[in-house]
Amino acid sequence: MTRTIQTEPLTAAAFAPFGEVLEATGTPEKLINKGKCGRFHDRAKLDFADARAGISVFLGEPCSFPYDIELVERHPEGSQAFLPMTQNPFLVVVTTGVDAKPRAFLTNGAQGINLHRGVWHGVLTPLAAPGLFGVVDRIGTTPNLEEHHFELPWTVTGSGLSPASAD
Repeated sequence: MTRTIQTEPLTAAAFAPFGEVLEATGTPEKLINKGKCGRFHDRAKLDFADARAGISVFLGEPCSFPYDIELVERHPEGSQAFLPMTQNPFLVVVTTGVDAKPRAFLTNGAQGINLHRGVWHGVLTPLAAPGLFGVVDRIGTTPNLEEHHFELPWTVTGSGLSPASAD
């Protein structure tokens, strides 16, 4: 038996139950640097329990479609933001629970995400090399990772969406 899900474009409205989409859309809230830079202010709610925020750099191996989701993970003690350091699309898999059907979002190459605390999500899935990301998450002394391995994986199909068509 094959369980499949199709990609959908990453939009703020569709992703809202899971976190925030980080992108420069609309009118900047502030102009800074003598009017030469627009600041799109406070785009994510960072949530780190009784720890501190840290910035790390991740380098992930690129994947392609069809892509099998064998596990999801969550961070019960803090949110986690992924900021691509290249303008390459990446796949974002999220689910409301380990028994629910996951959703697969395709970024447009100029979007990052912030996952709310406790959201089940797939592993980092860049679609092109280098899969380089700045990651803002919780740095603390207590555990902040839970994993769930699916008995039967989910297969993500590209559903005809290319990264360029996800704009």
